[in-house]
Formats: sequence, C-alpha cells, structure tokens
Amino acid sequence: MSTINAKPDTILGQLIKTGDNTSTLTFQVNSATALTLDSSQNANVAGTGAIIVPRGTTAQRPTGVNGMVRYNTSYPLFESYANGSWVALTSYLTATVSYLIIAGGGSGGAASGAGGGGAGGYLANTAVLTRGTSYTITVGGGGASKAAGSYTNGNAGTNSSALGFTAIAGSGGAYGSAAATGGSGGGGSSSGTEGSGTSGQGNNGGAGANNSGIPASSGGGGGGAGAVGVTATSSAAGAGGAGSASSISGSSVTRAGGGGGAGDPRGISAGAGGSGGGGAGGYTGDGVAGTVNLGGGGGGGSYNGAGGLTNSGAGGSGVVILSIPTSSYSNTSTGSPTVTTSGNNTILTYTASGTYTA
Repeated sequence: MSTINAKPDTILGQLIKTGDNTSTLTFQVNSATALTLDSSQNANVAGTGAIIVPRGTTAQRPTGVNGMVRYNTSYPLFESYANGSWVALTSYLTATVSYLIIAGGGSGGAASGAGGGGAGGYLANTAVLTRGTSYTITVGGGGASKAAGSYTNGNAGTNSSALGFTAIAGSGGAYGSAAATGGSGGGGSSSGTEGSGTSGQGNNGGAGANNSGIPASSGGGGGGAGAVGVTATSSAAGAGGAGSASSISGSSVTRAGGGGGAGDPRGISAGAGGSGGGGAGGYTGDGVAGTVNLGGGGGGGSYNGAGGLTNSGAGGSGVVILSIPTSSYSNTSTGSPTVTTSGNNTILTYTASGTYTA
C-alpha cells in the first residue's frame, strides 16, 4: 500500500504519478486518511463529510456520457445521464401519481317524459408507477343522441381506463324499459325504471313519475358522481345528480353531472342538468348534450308542443388526468395530452386516447 500526504499546493496529477498504482493508494490530509483507491479503482472516502458533485442549471449540462451524475440547480435535484438522456435520480423509484378517470356519459331517453342520461363513472386515487413501463390511456366517448320519436332508452357512453383502472360508462336514460346499470344510472320514466350506479364510481338515477291524463309521465334525472338523480313529480321532471369536484389540475372543477329528465310544455317543467356537465332535459326543444370531457349525462327528449317529439341530448365524453411529481416526469407520452404544471407536479390531461411511459 502506498500512502501520500497531500499538501495544499500539491497537484493531484503529480501525486498519482508518484504513487504505486498496482496496489491500494491512500491520500492523507493532516496525517489522516482522506481517500483510498484500490487496485480495482474503487474509491473510498473516509470521514463524515460529503462529496460535492458538479452542479449547475439545465442549460449548463455537459455533453452527456452514460454514468455521469450532477446536481441540477434549476429544479433542484440530482440527475444522471443514462441511456442517452438526463434523468432525475428520483425517477428511478416506483413514483406515486394521482389520477382522475372519467368515462363517457349516457344520452337521455327519447320521448316525452324520458329519463336523463347517467354520468360517466368517476375514479380518483393514487397509484405507484414502474419506471420504464408504458401505460395505455383510453378516453371514453359519450352516448349518441336518440332521434325524436324512437321511444327507446338512451345510449350508454364508453369506458375510460388508465394505469390498470377502469371507469364504467354512464347509462342511457329510460324510456320503454329499465335503464341499465352504469357508472351512474340513467333516470327512469313512467314506462321504465331508473338505472343503478356502480359502487365507488357513481349513483343511481331518479325515478320517473306515472301521471294520469296528458302528459302521462315525467322523467327522472340521471345519476351523477356526487349525488343520485332527482325523482320526478307530476309537475316537474327530475334534475340530474350533481357531479364531484377535484383539484387535480390545480383548481377545483366539478365533473360527471347527470342529465335532466325530459319535461313537457303541457304542464311538466324540464329537469336541470346536474352540476359538472349534465345536460338539461328537453321542454319544447331537444335535450341538452352533456359537456364534452366532463363525462356529463345528456338530457331526455321531449314533446315540442306542436304534435312532434324532440331528440335527446348526447352524453359528454370522458377525460383522464394524471398528476405526476415533476422530478419523476418522463416527458414521454402519445395522444397529445395537454401538459401544465401545478406546484411541484406536472399535469397531463388526456381528451383522447394515448399512452404515458413512466
């Protein structure tokens, strides 16, 4: 073993030349061991101090070589150069992200007194992602409008999914038969009962009313992510159930409201759309469509007051939002999500299907 006592004015290159590099080389400061290099070029720094690595801004990064480590003062965080790019060292851990997944809402039923469409299923939680894994993002569409005079239930939306979790599509509003189960259930009518919501994702639709005389019925409101659809009365269609609010994108936004039941100008007021993108029920005109990318249910169709019927409102398409710690953000995605920041997180909002690679 060779021992070299380093003096303040000694050049390190000269010290290495005078040492025996075929065995362990020890550097001392004030007669105490400071650094040891063994014959395999393993470095052991003694003491309780710290190694100061190169540091600077993102713009001051050197030409990368795999294995480099530095401290980036722009974030700030440690980063390394691996596989052709600079990556935050924290990015190598199974990173925890927040997600919001909303399916497409259902359309309203098509006839006077039809039920409103149910909102798309609503999922919000956190997940741990695996570095280097590509995750498929699927954004569900809203249920298509039903044509005037079809006397049928509305159409369900389609599911949304991300990170292995699936939000169930909203059910169409009832007319003629029972509304189906969905993320949230569609509202009922006099000739079709309300649909049930999916536990943990949405709520039941409201019941319709079977009235005597003309008009014969009033539609119940579609269920929303935050509340059941409102039950209709003999003089008023039910409003859609309220949606749920989330601040995942940096500000509070309510999404996944249910569609309102259809009214009738002969004495039944239309149901309002639920907060969070639910469409109002028709009165003398078409039911209102649920809001796109909020997963709202569409309003039920109605009687136009002149011997004809109106179209139901289509369901609103869904959305997938990911909130990723900026220090772990890979900047690798497809589907052209909108990318914003909020605090220490990068927010990806998918309004169309794509992928995210952790």
